[in-house]
Amino acid sequence: MESSWFRPGFAGSSKSTTATVVDVPGLVNPALPAGALRALTQPRLVVDDDLTLRPWRADDADAIRTAFATPDIQRWHMRSIDGDDEVHQWIEDWTTSWHAETDAGWAIARTSDDQAIGQASLRSLALFAAQAQVSYWVVPAARGARVAARATRALTHWAFEVLRLHRVFLLHSTANPASCRVALNCGFPAEGTLRGYMLHTDGWHDMHIHARLHTDL
Repeated sequence: MESSWFRPGFAGSSKSTTATVVDVPGLVNPALPAGALRALTQPRLVVDDDLTLRPWRADDADAIRTAFATPDIQRWHMRSIDGDDEVHQWIEDWTTSWHAETDAGWAIARTSDDQAIGQASLRSLALFAAQAQVSYWVVPAARGARVAARATRALTHWAFEVLRLHRVFLLHSTANPASCRVALNCGFPAEGTLRGYMLHTDGWHDMHIHARLHTDL
C-alpha cells in the first residue's frame, strides 16, 4: 500500500565502519511541494443532498466501534478496535496524519442528522508523486444505496481539483467483488492484478488495482 524511496550509502574503504552517504540530485522536481496538504484546513465536502464528508469527531466513537466489529470490515481492512482508548486514538490519528501529510480521512455522514455511517480517505499520500490511494467502508445498515461510490467520487474530485493530485488509485482483494463494483461505479478502470501483493489474516491475496488520472474525463 505504500512505496518507499531511499538513498544508498557507500563505504569509504573496506576497513571503514562508517558509511558516507552520497546525496545524488534528482532530475525531477516534486509534483506538489511539501506543505500542500498541511496548508489547507480540512473541509466539509458536500457529496449530494443526502451525504456529507466531514472530519472525524469524538462523538463518532459508537459508529467506529460498530464498523470495526463488522466481520467484512475487519477482514478487508485487517484490523479491529477493542476499547475506547483505541477508538479515540484512531480519531486522533487522522489529525496527526493530516499534518504529517501521509493520510487524510473523512467520515461519511448523513446530511439529515450528521451521523457517521462510513469513511472515505486518501491513504499513502505521496505529494512528490502527486498521488494517493483511496479507501472506504460503510456500516452494514447504510449499504445498498451506493454510499461508498458517491462519497469516493466526491473525495476524488476534491483530490484532483483542490489538492491537485495527478493520480488516485484503489486496491482491493480479488476475493472482494463488492469493492470492485464500487471502483467501477466511481469511474476507476481496472489496470491489472498484483499477484500475492497483500497479506490478510487468511494468507496472501492477489489485489486488483484501479486508478484515475486528473486528465481522465
